[in-house]
Amino acid sequence: MAEAQNIPVGSTTAGSIAVAAESTVVSRMSAPPSFDVADFPVPHGREEEWRFTPLERLRGLHDGTAVANGDGVKVDVQAPEGVTVETVGRDDARLGKAGTPVDRVAAQAYSAFEQASVVTVPKETVLTEPIRIAVHGRGGTAFGHQVIELGAFAEAVVVIDHTGDAVLAANVDYVLGDGAKLTVVSVQDWDDKAVHVAQHNALVGRDASFKSVVVTFGGDVVRLHPRVEYAGPGGEAELFGLYFTDAGQHQEHRLLVTHNTPHCKSNVVYKGALQGDDAHAVWIGDVLIEAKAEGTDTYEMNRNLVLTDGARVDSVPNLEIETGEIVGAGHASATGRFDDEQLFYLMARGIPEHEARRLVVRGFFAELVQQIGVADIEERLLAKIEEELEASVA
Repeated sequence: MAEAQNIPVGSTTAGSIAVAAESTVVSRMSAPPSFDVADFPVPHGREEEWRFTPLERLRGLHDGTAVANGDGVKVDVQAPEGVTVETVGRDDARLGKAGTPVDRVAAQAYSAFEQASVVTVPKETVLTEPIRIAVHGRGGTAFGHQVIELGAFAEAVVVIDHTGDAVLAANVDYVLGDGAKLTVVSVQDWDDKAVHVAQHNALVGRDASFKSVVVTFGGDVVRLHPRVEYAGPGGEAELFGLYFTDAGQHQEHRLLVTHNTPHCKSNVVYKGALQGDDAHAVWIGDVLIEAKAEGTDTYEMNRNLVLTDGARVDSVPNLEIETGEIVGAGHASATGRFDDEQLFYLMARGIPEHEARRLVVRGFFAELVQQIGVADIEERLLAKIEEELEASVA
């Protein structure tokens, strides 16, 4: 038996950069999961799961005043041959199979959507081209539901691309059959005024592998809640995230990995860069190892690079272990300013300051960019990072 490893979380940086790091374990929400919005009280911002979120900027998604209209979002699915794409009603049995809403916005989204999109990859099908799902905002408010289901031993890559302007609350379900392998790349490249709140549920089958890459750039407020559970032993989950938070933006990623089955693995790595006044990034990483989940191997890490004064990061890794019979468990969080020593090192070798800053930031994100595995998305991501850095010196 390996002893669980608890790595101290980050520290507070003085000055105009505010950093919070805590070790208090909060793995249970204030209300039990439910598909019924009436089971959740209207949040006021004092609740643990809402205390970092600017509720006044959610445009009514949290209190029931947001109403869907026809100009909300347009969803377009492009899938290789052999993949089934369906538009289904609320009574389809596959909806909600991967997980239940855990807060009022997710429940509101489930209660309010009219039609859902279901993408099915048949068993033993190995796709050589990605499934591409384009979600484009057209200036309105929308509630959505998306299901991606892989049969046993199927393999697929899915790219979900969010663009345009919208107020969107959604649930996204990933259901992996035994031995299946799914990589999902979710890109949030919204216009400046967009609001996006979503719960992502992954149910990982026996000996299945799930990899999630979340990339967040745009939007006024983006609040994503990835969650993973296991349907059988031998499952593996990798959750990677990259975010670049600009002046005035609020980007929040709240993760929960529930090890409810023996001999499963999880690895979480999220990295963010911030610049500009009132740029605010929040990362909550919860891992729960239940008493029956013997043989668990898990680790989570969050790193943040603050490029300018006036930005704030709240990073809260939580680890709760109910059994000592595990392979390993740990977490880490670190937040710091741009490394002036690295900058000086590069400039001393004849590299101009602007180019040196670009190289340092690209190096910071390189590990996660390589996890995407889709060439055009990787190129677009690197171009977006360059664009953000250009804006910082304009």
